Amino acid sequence: MTSPPDARRAVVVGTGLIGGSLGLALRGRGWHVTGRDLDSGRAERAVALGALDAVGHDPAAEITFVCTPVSSIAAEVRAALAGGGVVTDVGGVKAPVVAAVDHRCYVGGHPMAGSEQEGVDGADAELFEGATWVLTPTVDTDPRAYALVQSVITSLGADVVALSPQRHDELVATVSHVPHLTAATLMALAADGADEHAAVLRLAAGGFRDMTRIASGHPGIWPDICAENRDAIVDGLDRLVGSLSAMRDLVQRGDRGGLLAALERARAARVHLPAPAPEPEHLVEIRVPVPDRPGVLAEVTTLLGELGINIEDLEIAHSAEGPRGVIVLVVEDTAADDARKALVAQGFHPSLRRLS
Repeated sequence: MTSPPDARRAVVVGTGLIGGSLGLALRGRGWHVTGRDLDSGRAERAVALGALDAVGHDPAAEITFVCTPVSSIAAEVRAALAGGGVVTDVGGVKAPVVAAVDHRCYVGGHPMAGSEQEGVDGADAELFEGATWVLTPTVDTDPRAYALVQSVITSLGADVVALSPQRHDELVATVSHVPHLTAATLMALAADGADEHAAVLRLAAGGFRDMTRIASGHPGIWPDICAENRDAIVDGLDRLVGSLSAMRDLVQRGDRGGLLAALERARAARVHLPAPAPEPEHLVEIRVPVPDRPGVLAEVTTLLGELGINIEDLEIAHSAEGPRGVIVLVVEDTAADDARKALVAQGFHPSLRRLS
């Protein structure tokens, strides 16, 4: 597949599983994708697999995705910004990176997607379909940069949620980092038991396999993540230990009522995990007049993100008649009224219109 001469252009820095999947997804939508990797052989492999058009830098690229380990993201982002264009990343920790970069054309990002596969050979063009992709704008983020990153990501089939960098790190410790460490610990517990009882792993049924699936992910990224998000992870582990102790007490006391209540609460929470993206007839456009000042985009998007409201599409319209503009958001109809109320409570004056 060869990109057309007038194709949009992107750069991918780091051609592992996520970087390779991004390259495949973008090229599948007609983009020209250039990339590089610390391991030149891996970058060449990405070209051979169709994840890149070429190895190297592209000064004409409008967006760069940095897909390196967390410890090297800030340096790679700064290097990419020096070449021009908008830059985002895919790191699992955001606050220290955002603080280290502090640039209007950088938008921190984190796709909540992955695979048991490793490296570019495990790359999948559909990896981001239906995935939640967190963006972490700040008061200094250029609205045009945010709008570009958001539009590219949604074109890949992902749902964008905006959070502050600090809030992202707190929440992702609970839904990603602690679960991975828990799965690894449970898997190690079973493996230790298998040393004594050969039948242990043969008895592993679907539930055990589902719970420990993520333990098969590449271990190399986790020391960096645990170092950069140490406080939130330790807090999450402490809360998990406390909850497990409470569950232990219920079992030890034979408290059938308490145990049933705890299990029903967990089941209800699991059943109500977010559903796939809505159909167009279930979407509402929200137009939010805003002052043309730094930080207003982050204020609006993170407000909805904290409410768990996905922004399906976003556009920035600047007024030619003064220092004002309009943020145009598209959300699911079931969330539109909550979004309106939250915006009004913050002093905005939104208007709603169904798209169907």
